[in-house]
Amino acid sequence: MNAAARKIQRIYLTLTLGNTLAASFIWGINTLFLLDAGLSNLEAFAANAFFTAGMVLFEVPTGVVADSWGRRVSFLLGTATLAVSTYLYCLLWQLSAPFWLWAVVSVLLGLGFTFFSGAVEAWLVDALRFSGYEGGLETVLGRGLMVSGAAMLIGSVAGGVIAQATNLGVPFLLRVGVLLVMFIVAFGLMRDVGFSPEHSAHPLDATRAVLTASIENGLKNPPVRYVMLAAPFSAGVGIYVFYALQPYLLELFGDPHAYSVAGLAAAIVAGAQVLGGWMAPRLRGLVHRRTTVLILSSIVGALILIVLGFTHVFWVALVLLALWALVSSAGTPVRQAYLNDMIASKQRATVLSFDSLMGSSGGVAVQPLLGRAADVYGYSASLAIGGVIELVAVPFLLASRRQRNRADQAYAPTSTTSPGAQPS
Repeated sequence: MNAAARKIQRIYLTLTLGNTLAASFIWGINTLFLLDAGLSNLEAFAANAFFTAGMVLFEVPTGVVADSWGRRVSFLLGTATLAVSTYLYCLLWQLSAPFWLWAVVSVLLGLGFTFFSGAVEAWLVDALRFSGYEGGLETVLGRGLMVSGAAMLIGSVAGGVIAQATNLGVPFLLRVGVLLVMFIVAFGLMRDVGFSPEHSAHPLDATRAVLTASIENGLKNPPVRYVMLAAPFSAGVGIYVFYALQPYLLELFGDPHAYSVAGLAAAIVAGAQVLGGWMAPRLRGLVHRRTTVLILSSIVGALILIVLGFTHVFWVALVLLALWALVSSAGTPVRQAYLNDMIASKQRATVLSFDSLMGSSGGVAVQPLLGRAADVYGYSASLAIGGVIELVAVPFLLASRRQRNRADQAYAPTSTTSPGAQPS
């Protein structure tokens, strides 16, 4: 890696570290926070569903912002929006607000995250290409996942401990403070490199043009389409499991106020992300095709969830949680690299945002469904049902594999070929 690429990587890792640290302060206690505000399990997961609905609603428009106005602008807008909406969440908790207000603010939280999804990854890939980096994307994306996991480890543990020592609202205020700091850092460090935003006097025309081109490179591109169609099942279940593990582990532990235990659950996921990010490029080197990693990751992760659903021993559940998180994390950079090597630069942020939209749409449907299952049958049964749902992703990944796109086998960039090029 040359000096220019190393600089881009450092900025990317810095932004990833700060944003993940800010977000993770509440990840270990979010469900407990909602339940403490007086919401039922159904309402708590419905609030999370409105969050993902906000992501579904705004993913493509904010992706167009990133492709039309610039990835830096998108990042700054996301930081500001997320800081404001997080503060509003804390106010709702203090006021014991009715559910409809939680739904509205949850949508705003989703809007904040959509400014990040696609934009940062697109900024990284284009800047690396411009700087002359020719290595596999799994290496840099894996390092990003490791940094994200380390930040999540620190933030989630700190959030749980601070909540237990003070109250459930303080970690939300900490998130606001760190986001404001990250706004300043990104304003000073982040520049669009290797990509020129196409400003237009007619925003609707620009939106239509970028979206049309994104669909051509996304849903109309078979290997990309099938990966996206798998996302609602794998991502939707993953979102539910992460938040359901908080009350589930407290239930197994036997103390509903042991918030540090809930933080421990998020910390284990974070530690697994660090190890998974390290493993990703090494696993990629052991197999001939990227889809092999993706398919095995989905199958093994689903089976672990099914077993976890029948577990009633706290420490056994922790071990299974760590294995599930490790398997899921190891496949993430490989999936990112596979998609990026099939997407053209001009539509990269929008296509990646559309992919995130597909995952979020699964969360909209899956979270209330599994939340209701938790109310009726218990958290254990809902996790097992989630594992069954995740298995539905496997046929779509197999369909993507059958397209034999060269990105499935590529370990080096494929930017010299068209996104849909086939191997010779």
